[in-house]
Amino acid sequence: QVQLVESGGGLVQPGDSLRLTCAISGGTLSSHTMGWFRQAPGKEREFVASIGWFGGNTYYGDSVKGRFTLSTDNAKNTVSLQMNSLKPEDAAVYYCAAGTAPYATITAAPYVYWGQGTQVTVSS
Repeated sequence: QVQLVESGGGLVQPGDSLRLTCAISGGTLSSHTMGWFRQAPGKEREFVASIGWFGGNTYYGDSVKGRFTLSTDNAKNTVSLQMNSLKPEDAAVYYCAAGTAPYATITAAPYVYWGQGTQVTVSS
């Protein structure tokens, strides 16, 4: 059974950076497509970024393009989300997700495994 554990959330000020990490157990990063989603109170879940295990194609949500960057560490079995120039509207619970589809997708349906989430608060 694949398990995902997110870490790195916290309280930051607008313009600051934060790095979220998702650790995978019970499976390997090299055989799972990984995604990050977020959900703010009263809003629907929003796609943030994803990377496919076959070929490593990546997608980013329009609201984070140019500010957020995905990276993977196969040796550590982790996927990280570097978030720069954070804005108050980036505040949300961020979820890591994993699926076996070969290519990255922007929809939640292909992702079978989900982490518990980590809170990101952006406030001055």
